[in-house]
Amino acid sequence: MEKPSFVYVTYIASTPEKVWHALIDAEVTRQYWFDPTNNKPAHENVSTWEPGSEWRHERIDDARTIDIMGKVVESIPPHRLVLTWARPSEVEEESKHSRVTFDIEPHGNGLVRLVVTHEDLDPQMLAGISSGWPMVLSNLKTFLESGRALSQHISVA
Repeated sequence: MEKPSFVYVTYIASTPEKVWHALIDAEVTRQYWFDPTNNKPAHENVSTWEPGSEWRHERIDDARTIDIMGKVVESIPPHRLVLTWARPSEVEEESKHSRVTFDIEPHGNGLVRLVVTHEDLDPQMLAGISSGWPMVLSNLKTFLESGRALSQHISVA
């Protein structure tokens, strides 16, 4: 049985280099990976970003809790990043990993087309990322275009 996928496409007034940097730099990722329940920076993505290296989606808390982790499958700056994606409790079970691909390409005058494809999703992960990716990627777009993320400026019910 084939597992579902999720695809999100956005256009960002930026450069491929700036989008790439925003995806891999921990200090930048914390600017747009917000926790909607308390409207505060919540996560950063940590890795060397070399193929085969581990990456971690860490909470910005005293415990540095890891919510998601995986391996860097492909890293072609500033055009393509492919990661495995797993809950820490399932990191040893490759059959439970999903895969995220970030394709970054110039698109006309001063625009970048960012396509995020998240594949091989179980129902729980699909439900989570279906609302999570749109908010994170909207925050990324707004952050790159304006210097501040949406979550810093919207009230969350």
